[in-house]
Amino acid sequence: MAEIDTGEFFWLNTGDKMKNKIIFQYMVYCCQSLNLTEWWLCNTSDELEPGPLSFVPKLLPIGILLRSYDNKSGTTNSIGQYWEEDLSCLSWLDQQPHCSVMYVAFGSLTCFDQNQFNELAIGLDLTNRPFLWVVREDNKMAYPDEFRGHNGKIVEWAPQQKVLNHPAIACFITHCGWNSTMEGLSNGVPFLCWPYYGDQIQNKTYICDELKAGLVFDRDQNGLVSGKEIKLKVEQLLSDENIKSRSLELKEKVMNNSRSVENLNRFVKWLKE
Repeated sequence: MAEIDTGEFFWLNTGDKMKNKIIFQYMVYCCQSLNLTEWWLCNTSDELEPGPLSFVPKLLPIGILLRSYDNKSGTTNSIGQYWEEDLSCLSWLDQQPHCSVMYVAFGSLTCFDQNQFNELAIGLDLTNRPFLWVVREDNKMAYPDEFRGHNGKIVEWAPQQKVLNHPAIACFITHCGWNSTMEGLSNGVPFLCWPYYGDQIQNKTYICDELKAGLVFDRDQNGLVSGKEIKLKVEQLLSDENIKSRSLELKEKVMNNSRSVENLNRFVKWLKE
């Protein structure tokens, strides 16, 4: 694995010491159980993580696994999605210039306090760029008085895979959950990383330092990502041609991945036998 700060191990970043202990014990149990199974299937690919996969041969990569859409029934909602997706964002994206929109989404669990929510809203305004911002219906924060949001669209939930595949998207401001990471990589979208807890912090290190497909926001002396920092990193990312080209190269690698298909077929054949 890529070198990381030991303080970033995800079993140390739940925000609760008791949870940290439970997760660590569970990880030990999983590792001890490796010899009890024939197969361990995982949502990654040889192209993304050759080192760890070669170290643990029983891990069988069958990814990248992406959401499917139930087109046969006439609906456009993704299968297994329990949040109602606001499909109006897709027609809004159709009206935006190519590679211009910042997609801002932090998953189903991340919560900001009022101060951080204010900085995020102000930062999006400061970029003076179009943005699509997912603000869940359980959000309790109020928009700051300074926020105008004239360049953006705010939805409660978005069809993320379709959004990231849209030609108007320029970058993905994300909490770095693994599903979001996989979806961003599969669409060749550069990342602006804002991890919250758990494995997200390690995923951020992987995206920025190992894959070199994004940048991370820095926090100020108060522990906040400031509006000015958001503006700075957006400009830095979108002017970096190396990150853009690297993101597209990764897309080609993971989407033309025959090994994962072969691995899944091997597993299915084994089941049948």
